[in-house]
Amino acid sequence: MSIYTHSYSVILDDMDLNGYRLKPISAIKYMQDAFARFSATKHMAAYDLFPKNLYWVIAELNMEFTAVLPFWSQEIKVEIWISELTALKIYTDFRLYYGNTLFAKGNGCWFILDQNTHRPVKTDIVAETFDICNEKEMGEHSKFSIEKAVEKISSLQHTINLSDIDFNSHVNNKSYITVAEATMADDFKKENLLKDIRISFKRETFLGDTIACSTSSTAVANTYIHHLTKDDVAVCDIQTSWEKRGKEETILDWSIRDSNP
Repeated sequence: MSIYTHSYSVILDDMDLNGYRLKPISAIKYMQDAFARFSATKHMAAYDLFPKNLYWVIAELNMEFTAVLPFWSQEIKVEIWISELTALKIYTDFRLYYGNTLFAKGNGCWFILDQNTHRPVKTDIVAETFDICNEKEMGEHSKFSIEKAVEKISSLQHTINLSDIDFNSHVNNKSYITVAEATMADDFKKENLLKDIRISFKRETFLGDTIACSTSSTAVANTYIHHLTKDDVAVCDIQTSWEKRGKEETILDWSIRDSNP
């Protein structure tokens, strides 16, 4: 089967208390978990690669939110597949649904790295293991680019702790997103919804490292650049685009009992 599917129920920890809906960062978490499960079905999970001195990393991520996000306890479905291979790059595309509603879609670029050299290995092992589904959810995979920063609006520093560390013993990429989100004012986040996010991961960081995040506006309205560095060396660049919240159905309007018989 070329497209892997897995379902989840939105749990309390993944809920935005402002609207009782799934947090955008949690949508990314479910997507990545689905890819890990997909890899496990092919004996290519992290624990399968470690004995071979290999490990997965994600280098780029694009996600667009196409509808309001699901409420707490609603079931969501993730579809993910390998959509393209180059000599070193592994592209995945994905879709997230609740019911018949497509609420997020996107793509990611992955590498398999050598544990000793931390350099990418050829994708032959992936080509031999996965079927390739030539379906690209957001069009052809193009060179990654983001808008230029115009005016700095905020910054902060974050020291990496154990909660930031993943099974590869380096910083989980979702922690970078959390740091970037923390630079946005609470009132802004209450009044606006994340519309899309683009991420370029440039280098690994580790327990005890201190990273700095500088957030700037761009020439595009409601679009921001979050530049993360360690010792003035780029770690990650994130671009977020936002839109004003409209009048939405609230969880009080939605019957959990009727929707989850």
